[in-house]
Amino acid sequence: MEYVIAYDLGTTGNKATLFRVDGKLFASSFSPYDTFYPDVNWVEQDPEQWWLSVKKTTAELITKAKVDPESIKCVSFSGQMMGVVPIDEEGRVLRRAIIWADQRSVEQAKTLEYSIGNDEVYLITGGRITPTYFGPKVAWIKENEPEIYKRTYKFLFPKDFIVFKLTGRIGTDFSDASMSNIFDMNSKQWSEKLVSALGLDLEKLPTPTASTEIVGTIRPEIALELGLSPKTVVVRGAGDGPSATVGAGIFDSAEAYLYLGSSSWISTCSERPFLDPLARTFNFFYPLPGFFCPTGTMQAGGGSYQWIKNTICDLESKVANSLRIDVYSILDDLLDNNPPGSKGLIFLPYLLGERSPRWNVNARGAFIGLSVVHSKADMLRAVLEGVTMNLKIILDVFEKVAGFKFDRIRLIGGGAKGRNWRQIIADIFGKIVTVPEHPAEATSIGAAITGAVGAGLITAEEARRFVKDVVVIEPRKEYRKLYDELYDVFEKSYQALVTVFDELADFQQRWKEGKR
Repeated sequence: MEYVIAYDLGTTGNKATLFRVDGKLFASSFSPYDTFYPDVNWVEQDPEQWWLSVKKTTAELITKAKVDPESIKCVSFSGQMMGVVPIDEEGRVLRRAIIWADQRSVEQAKTLEYSIGNDEVYLITGGRITPTYFGPKVAWIKENEPEIYKRTYKFLFPKDFIVFKLTGRIGTDFSDASMSNIFDMNSKQWSEKLVSALGLDLEKLPTPTASTEIVGTIRPEIALELGLSPKTVVVRGAGDGPSATVGAGIFDSAEAYLYLGSSSWISTCSERPFLDPLARTFNFFYPLPGFFCPTGTMQAGGGSYQWIKNTICDLESKVANSLRIDVYSILDDLLDNNPPGSKGLIFLPYLLGERSPRWNVNARGAFIGLSVVHSKADMLRAVLEGVTMNLKIILDVFEKVAGFKFDRIRLIGGGAKGRNWRQIIADIFGKIVTVPEHPAEATSIGAAITGAVGAGLITAEEARRFVKDVVVIEPRKEYRKLYDELYDVFEKSYQALVTVFDELADFQQRWKEGKR
């Protein structure tokens, strides 16, 4: 039997997962690493810790799986996106990586907006200008750490640093490059116009190629250290969002999925990018050739549910700890007898500002319509309904741009385990909802598929066997009118509060700075 190792280089740690080429998940290993917060909105990690984590998880995986290293035919990657790793000509890391969550490059993003404009950047790159993207972060290094910039041979994305450590070869893939604010999605090359607008040097950027590219084989000395064969092929891989699209089993434009994690997003694959006139959504490159991943991401999807659990569910958390069960299973029990609509209670899920569909950093969370008749269960349900209504706006944008409606939505991520949330999504979306066998493993599955296809172990059509639906939920037609009415109120509530949010955001900032 032939195997593939998928590395999921995430925010909290690296997970190495061994898959058989028939799609069976065979074994996995996880190793965490540190995140550093040196200043407000600054978020960094040490790339050498990533590498140590990759080495540790590989050794554990080989020991646990007890397979012949010669049977592991390729390794591939899913990686956190938008991070920046500067290396010199010897491959030495010159500073800690500035990762995706870092927002220090606000002024550099403004430079791009003032010199080119958000509309043109959106048409060139398929995405909005944002300080979280790769290009503005590189520009920040040039302006604030000029010696680091001068000594940098190449700026790499996170997964590509590990690929370099394995093979000694430098590059990136189209999916990571597409989240940079400086990549032309039409020519599949760095945009000289956008690179120049940020004052960057083109030769310091890695050459983008397909996610399925065979980079090479593992260097013999590294293979010996890892316990792998030097014949093992290294396939470039993709960013974690695009990898999740493949791992969710989205192989044509008639399919879409919803990821329910701390943040949440809806994505599909398409032969063309979805360019929304209001730029509410953005586009990755899909890991398998010939497609894009139109995507809309909200900030606090599952995070809103986690917040309400932490805020009003102390008793349920204590019971869960004493019984050694998941607290969310207790909350599901609470919701079982709670009717749809939350007795007219609306929740706006903007606890962290919002990306899609609002793109409003000043947006804030709110319960609207709260009265003495409302219970804890009503508040819990209102949170799930509010998050889902916000996601429905993204879905509506997709369907309008695509010109057709999706028949069903596949759920992945930790939130896919919630039986009531699954039903709420089916009811509000008015669509069949399905859940695959391994909803929390989509990024790893996507990396495995990308690697196996790239190495020629399977075809793109055979990749479908990696994803099997085990749960199917039908929408309940009797709640269609109720949710349509609440959806309208949800949108009106947000629009009515936009100026209030601006005032509150200003007040909160002054409070934070002690200017009370």
